[in-house]
Amino acid sequence: MSTISLKNVSFAYDGQDKIFDNLNLNLDSNWKLGLIGRNGRGKTTFMKMLLKQVEYQGTIQSDLEFNYYPQVINNPDNLTIYALQEQFNFEEWELKRELNLLHAKENIIWQPFSTLSGGEQTKILLALCFINQHSFALLDEPTNHLDEDTRNQVAQYLHNKKQGLIVISHDRNFVDKVVDHTLAIEMQKIRLEQGNYTRYEKQKELEDESNIAYNAKLERQIKNLHASQQKMQTFAQRSESNKNAGAKMKGDIRHRSTVYD
Repeated sequence: MSTISLKNVSFAYDGQDKIFDNLNLNLDSNWKLGLIGRNGRGKTTFMKMLLKQVEYQGTIQSDLEFNYYPQVINNPDNLTIYALQEQFNFEEWELKRELNLLHAKENIIWQPFSTLSGGEQTKILLALCFINQHSFALLDEPTNHLDEDTRNQVAQYLHNKKQGLIVISHDRNFVDKVVDHTLAIEMQKIRLEQGNYTRYEKQKELEDESNIAYNAKLERQIKNLHASQQKMQTFAQRSESNKNAGAKMKGDIRHRSTVYD
């Protein structure tokens, strides 16, 4: 078992607000993590930091080999097996092993990569990520170009894998079938939760409801405080008016007494 440790990590693109600010996080290499958040919040940037593809402040420590999906194939018109072996170090039998687990036909490796369907290309590139069984996969939208049946095959494949991974996907059902932990990017921070996307969403909904109730209670308390202050101010003004009226009355009495004397 290994870990991914982030300490005081901050990142911002030139001239822009920080995407991450003093991020501290410890991730287990056996976890399957779903990385979620609104578009533009930094999901892909987070993966790029792990891959050392962008400069950041702080430290990220890990002895893992990160494999990123989707990989770019330099010579897609070449036969798939040759195109892959030009860029990646693996044995043919290792690729076929993963393709079998993905329910893909082995003979697709003898076709030009560019002629494969979107689903076949996805399976080829995913297989590459898991050939090294000690690696850690970073999967950015692996469900693109997949029909429902193929998505289910890929989800089952990833769920059965022993090594850990981080996956970004807009397909909530797909994420739920794969992950056992959720990383949610919320306002320059990453929140780590045990469980899948649905569990995180339910927990977040409960917390939001609690926060709404707390804020409503706080607003009522503030209104009551303002009302009490207003009453006290009105009471003080009346007391001062009565005091001034009493003093004036006494002055008038003394004045009349002097005149009559």
